[in-house]
This record gives sequence, structure tokens and C-alpha cells, in this order.
Amino acid sequence: MKEFYRRSLPHLQPMGGTFFVTFRLAGSLPQSLIQELRAQFAERKQALVQNRLSHQCEFIYQERKRCFTRYDEVLDQGLYGNCYLRESTQSQLVADELHRQDSILYELIAYCIMPNHVHVLFDTSIQLTEEPEFYNVENLKYKPLEKIMQQIKGASSRAVNQSLGRTGQLWQYESYDHWVRNHREFDNILWYILNNPVKAGLVKTWRDWAFNYCRYEP
Repeated sequence: MKEFYRRSLPHLQPMGGTFFVTFRLAGSLPQSLIQELRAQFAERKQALVQNRLSHQCEFIYQERKRCFTRYDEVLDQGLYGNCYLRESTQSQLVADELHRQDSILYELIAYCIMPNHVHVLFDTSIQLTEEPEFYNVENLKYKPLEKIMQQIKGASSRAVNQSLGRTGQLWQYESYDHWVRNHREFDNILWYILNNPVKAGLVKTWRDWAFNYCRYEP
């Protein structure tokens, strides 16, 4: 299992894991809000560590979820930056890239393309044909999450920029990623993704949003 730190937050990327990823357009959130959320998380995490509470990891995880919820709520308001994905032409280009590596690098389970951000859920175990402990990791042609996201964001950025007749950065460099640990979490995340446009007040039911996708009947 790979663990690395980005902006002081741990990111677990186990080989063959199922991941919930949110990526957004550059400039879609003010830097002051990002700094505020990071500071709040760091402060609350430090308090939890100092208090040495039982189930400490679970409390820290809940704090991270709370910060993400606030982050997503502001994105849903669409108050900052450009909302290029409001146009169906641009959303379709992003959807095409999400589907391009389906059944190759991952099993695409669900996504929601909002006016300024994207939620996606996929399972990377399709790249594994045996149990991970039997692999020679150095020789394995496995693309980890970070490489998958570079590919999706790079290809979609080129396509959308060409369509818009623009150049330069399209996506914010950082993405939010979360390793899905169990079935209960999987179900909660799936419904969170599909209901995002409903929560944002854009449609009445998730099926009404043109750029909602779910591999299975929920």
C-alpha cells in the first residue's frame, strides 16, 4: 500500500483499490477558503492527537469529511472562476475521457460532472489478475491513481481547451482522493456523487442530470 503526504494530509493509494476522486476547474475556489479549511483541519487533528482519544483515526477521518463537505458546498454555488462544464459540449468531452480507459485501467462505477468540478468513483483492481502479494511490483505495468488522474486531466484539458479556443491551465493541480474501505462507505459515496446536482438545487432527481453516470442500477 502506498501512502504519501500532500499538504500535510495522508493519502492512501493501495494497489487495486477503489477510489473516490474530486477534481475541479482552476480558480473555482478562493485560496483564502482553502487555507481556512486546511488550518481548521490541522487544528482539530492536533487536538484529537493530543487528547489521545480512542478511535482517533475515525474522528480524524470524520473531520476530513466535514472539511470536504464544506469545500464541495462552495463549489456547488459556482461563485468563483469559470464554469466551463456548464455547457454540454465541454461536459461530454470530459465524460469521453472518463470512459476511454474504462475496462482497461479501471472499472468506471459512477461520476457526476458539475459546472466547475467532477466527482468520479472507480475500481482499479481490473489491472490485477492475481493477488497483489504474488506480483513483482517493480515489473508490474500497473498505473496507480496519481498516473490515472494525470492521464484523465491531461487529455480532457487538451480537448476542452481546443473546443473553447483557449490555452493554459484548465484543472486545479490538486485533486481530492479517498480510498473506499468498505461496502457501507462505497454505498454512501455512490449516493453522494449521484445526488450532487440535487443537493445543489439544479435538478429534482439524480436521473434528471444529463452528466450523471452509474454503471449499475442503484
